Amino acid sequence: MIPTSVQPRLILASGSAYRRELLSRLRLPFEVMAPDIDESPLAGEAPEATALRLACAKARAVAERAPGSIVIGSDQVATLNGEPIGKPGTHAAALAQLQKMRGQRVVFHTALCVWDGRATALTGPAQLENVQVFATFRDLPDAELDAYLRIEQPYDCAGSAKNEGLGIALLSKIDSTDPTALTGLPLIALTGMLRKAGIQFFTN
Repeated sequence: MIPTSVQPRLILASGSAYRRELLSRLRLPFEVMAPDIDESPLAGEAPEATALRLACAKARAVAERAPGSIVIGSDQVATLNGEPIGKPGTHAAALAQLQKMRGQRVVFHTALCVWDGRATALTGPAQLENVQVFATFRDLPDAELDAYLRIEQPYDCAGSAKNEGLGIALLSKIDSTDPTALTGLPLIALTGMLRKAGIQFFTN
């Protein structure tokens, strides 16, 4: 862990417990601030463009409240045949999502923004990346899908499946260069961005 005396202030611009847990794996000191932005997609906006725009908007909104900090913003949009799949919110909506996705390959666009608010930043204020995950769902009967939802209740997850939990049993295949992207924060991409911003790892 980098001593706090030399570590730039690092902030996660998110209210997500999943992203907080993922970032904590890097063993870097960080704070959490929930961004207050409108997350509605724009008319005619491609899903991946929505994810990138919102990741940047989240990071920038928090950076304006914490000048001189390095801020991490992320957003995820799931798509099936090019159509966005949001957070279901209810059991009925989640079941409908899983029924639609069974036997199908769903693309998860996880966008990442690292906003460097320091005046001396050499990388420019924002680094952006969209990490795609291709998740193939098993063709399971309604009874199993319903039982899964009642056990895990993943109503706050796009695609209604928590891959870090029991939801992994719904999937037959995951293809990605960054497996943590499916959970909501691509750590392989993030560590590369943080290194460009001058963050060091494995320092006593």
